[in-house]
Amino acid sequence: MHLSEVAMAAAITVSIAGVSYAALNTDGIQKTATTVAGKASCRTVDQAIAGYVAQHSTAPTRIEQLRPWVRGDISAYRIVKGRAAGPGC
Repeated sequence: MHLSEVAMAAAITVSIAGVSYAALNTDGIQKTATTVAGKASCRTVDQAIAGYVAQHSTAPTRIEQLRPWVRGDISAYRIVKGRAAGPGC
């Protein structure tokens, strides 16, 4: 066997082990996915602001005005000069 064949076999083995662990640990994966899906990003808030402006022809002044355009928690964000401000912005 060549060293490259051993390395490829090791990489495949590790990949299969990781996929198997993920398949058997569905509770952990679901909790992580739910947590991530429940949090909105700066980009999400900016897109919601654009949707608000398109419908109302004016920029929102409070983050609560964006609730109909966003799924997830946007309480960590605020609007500053018509743009999202907060984590990751």
